[in-house]
Amino acid sequence: MATTLHIHPTAELAPRVLLPGDPGRALLLAQSLLQKPRMFNHNRGLWGYTGAAADGAPLTIQSTGMGGPSAAIVIEELVRLGAERIVRVGSCGALVDGFALGDVLVAEAAFATDGTSRALGAGELVAGDAGLTAALVAAAANGAAEGDGASGAAAEAPGADDRAPVRQGAVLTTDLFYDPAGEHADPPPRDALAIEMETATLFQLGALRDVATGCVLVVSDLLGPQRGRIEQEAMEAAAIAAGKIAMTALS
Repeated sequence: MATTLHIHPTAELAPRVLLPGDPGRALLLAQSLLQKPRMFNHNRGLWGYTGAAADGAPLTIQSTGMGGPSAAIVIEELVRLGAERIVRVGSCGALVDGFALGDVLVAEAAFATDGTSRALGAGELVAGDAGLTAALVAAAANGAAEGDGASGAAAEAPGADDRAPVRQGAVLTTDLFYDPAGEHADPPPRDALAIEMETATLFQLGALRDVATGCVLVVSDLLGPQRGRIEQEAMEAAAIAAGKIAMTALS
């Protein structure tokens, strides 16, 4: 087993990995998606778990913390330990109309406006693995058709009547959650559907390390003409639904 500085495995790493940012969400997903989960890592509060997924094969769920620098450390060390296919299961703020709180967005690509992905050599736009992204879109569409998608987690959210069950496209990756210059003072690229903090780093490291990467996000905030933030209970339900989409895509 490779030696790593920040991830201290206490269980086997599965070749396929889900990456939530929040350690608490990693625990939630492990309890909801895995059979007999064992703690994979607890060093530095970056909780991770390995267990059997619905298909019976092992799956690791490992938190990254917030932002590109923390995510880059975790992803790099997971790859050194043997991770082969990685899906971020996170949250985002919708920048355009047509989303409702709790909706699912499959990120096909990320505008790299953060420092970490740029330091890793990313250009303006970096894409995820095409095959894994297609699998995420298919799993999300199937989940929505069966009534198990994250869309609808907040039925009374603004814009709920106008939303599409599954959206796909580019997101904007940034370093700042709170913007002292004013919320998103610079107009985002016109093709960016949502904003978040880790996807460009994940996609760029996937390209550099020859690891398949994908991303499925829950809309936790509306930042366009309509404003709103998801409630905790709805966020947990939506995160579990997004986790199921990612697990299915990795099967």
